[in-house]
Amino acid sequence: MHTTSALQTIRDEHAAVAAVLRSMLQMLDRDPDQEPERYFDVLRAMLFYIDEFPERRHHPKESDLLFPKLARVAPQLMPVIKKLEDDHMSGEHRVRELQHLLLAWELLGDSRRPAFDQAARAYADFYLHHMRTEETELLPVAQKLLSASDWEQLNAAFSAQGDPLVSGVRDPMYDRLFTRIVMRAPAPIGVGPE
Repeated sequence: MHTTSALQTIRDEHAAVAAVLRSMLQMLDRDPDQEPERYFDVLRAMLFYIDEFPERRHHPKESDLLFPKLARVAPQLMPVIKKLEDDHMSGEHRVRELQHLLLAWELLGDSRRPAFDQAARAYADFYLHHMRTEETELLPVAQKLLSASDWEQLNAAFSAQGDPLVSGVRDPMYDRLFTRIVMRAPAPIGVGPE
């Protein structure tokens, strides 16, 4: 039974999201004073990435495939699965709220910065905890109890439409997004000027 493909993809996608979240927090430790246009552009691109990949591609695979399979073989995990599913259901709303708070800060000024800062830090903590729960409470059970047929389906699903940051497969549609984040974010977050 080959279980590493989907498991590795999930872990790799989690690592990519965690890297973006941590980069966002590093951006928050800086001021936009020098080049506010570049600063807000990088944060907008990071939030777009979180909305585009984890929310629209990663979570549906977990919710529609992984969670039901785990609930079938390990019903004792239902409270954890329900909590994680609730997290998925609220995720898109949370990202949209962050996008709104960022826009308010950019357009209305520093009086709106604390609201974004607090919400972004809370979101990063929430999301990092969510991924840690999946990796420590669900994935070991999945590895132990799911069938070869289950893994075949999961491997196929998680290898399709993956996160280009993880897969290493260039997707021209997203090149601009990743270039924007990496090239415009100041070092050491990206390779842009300090």
